[in-house]
Amino acid sequence: MNTLLFTNLQNSIIFSLLGVIIFWLCFVVLDKITPYDLWREVVEKNNLSLAIIVAAMCLGIALIIAAAIHG
Repeated sequence: MNTLLFTNLQNSIIFSLLGVIIFWLCFVVLDKITPYDLWREVVEKNNLSLAIIVAAMCLGIALIIAAAIHG
């Protein structure tokens, strides 16, 4: 029983870290292909429209990663 619990916990940690790393890489690629600095536009210039679009893209990437890991 303890071995099964440890294996499940280990798999959860590995998949969580893998999902976060893939998400981070996708966000970096997204930031590089846009013609402007996303962070400066959202934080310093308070571009709410861009913040909403970036948030929607982040949710989309996260859903794809979650479905790929789960399924």
